[in-house]
Amino acid sequence: MNGLIAQYAPATVRISGPPNSSFLVGYPGISATLPRIVGKVEIRPSAGFSAPVSVSMVRICLQRRETIHPAAENMAKRHLGTPRRETVDLVGKEVLLFRCVSGKEAESVIAMDLPFQIFIPYGRGGEEINRRIPPASLQLPSRIAETYYELVVTVQQGQSTQNRYTFPIPIQRYDTLSTFGMYNRPESKVVTADSIVTLGISLPKWSYGPLDPITVFIKLAPNPDMMSKAKKVTITKITLAIEEEITFNPEGDEPTKKINKIAKHTQPVGVKLTETGYVTNLGLVFPARDLRDPDGIIKRGKPGFPMYEVTSFSTSSTLYKIEFFLSIKAHMNSARDITLRQPIVICPMDQQACRDEMDAIEQAAKDASKVDPNNPMLPDRVIVRSNERDAIRHLGLCEVGGVKKMLIE
Repeated sequence: MNGLIAQYAPATVRISGPPNSSFLVGYPGISATLPRIVGKVEIRPSAGFSAPVSVSMVRICLQRRETIHPAAENMAKRHLGTPRRETVDLVGKEVLLFRCVSGKEAESVIAMDLPFQIFIPYGRGGEEINRRIPPASLQLPSRIAETYYELVVTVQQGQSTQNRYTFPIPIQRYDTLSTFGMYNRPESKVVTADSIVTLGISLPKWSYGPLDPITVFIKLAPNPDMMSKAKKVTITKITLAIEEEITFNPEGDEPTKKINKIAKHTQPVGVKLTETGYVTNLGLVFPARDLRDPDGIIKRGKPGFPMYEVTSFSTSSTLYKIEFFLSIKAHMNSARDITLRQPIVICPMDQQACRDEMDAIEQAAKDASKVDPNNPMLPDRVIVRSNERDAIRHLGLCEVGGVKKMLIE
């Protein structure tokens, strides 16, 4: 009878991270920091039970769930349109934490602590999905698109019983920080609509975060070969807008796009175009989301999703892609309006927060240089078997006169 109880006694499984630290060590998107998830799996008898647990095998993996539902914003389309689409991918490799010795069906245990380390891919090693740098955790309004990560622990008890336990893990990306040098090179572009007037712009940098100012140098110049027509042109106004472009199913046969204007600034001009052209600077601030409620309190966020100060940011995944553009439009009389779209990168952190992270990233890279990803150093695992003397002390119990009682040290 005791064997049956041990075989079917339910288990309580939880994971814990390093002391005073997050599960996530390193910076995803920055290969020098060897981003990884560190912690331990703790297995105990379920609440209210002190019977030992039979454990045959324990495995852990990091899993990414992606869903899209472009029609979710509209109540009618939500029910009549295409259903929510979901994909589930393994990130990196599944890790085997425990397997009982061959010839034995299961190990009867009172407690198990199994340290683990899962390395997050950083873009080297091919184009397979599980080797790509994983996109950041994100949930768009109305859940029209979502990326969610979870640690999945599989515990096999005997030959037939296998239980899965999931734990949400928020993941951010750090390769779009506005303080990186590659984003601080000037970008310029020139376009024309009818060969009479050209519109040129110059951006001093092209990565921005919440409440970061965006300044654009704009020049409207006449075509010297069509000066007679160009002198008749009047510039009425210039519009600067930030556009969010969401592409659903970008790698599929029928990708669909949704464009949202998230900020706009219009400057009235009302002057005629001269031979020297027209030059101006336009600017606006990238909008931020206030994380505080009317009482000034920051509420606890959803598990699995970081608290971002922006609604969305530049990201690319299997089912959706989010890009941002600066749209500059010159409105004119006696010539066609000219529109220019310049891609920019939006980071979830503002410029000051990006600066603050740089020293920590440098330190994380130094720490990672001592880590061997092929043979990482892990603490010893702890396995308390049911036949060990005073094994139930690990559950806070002791046996007095054949009766189990609370242990008071």
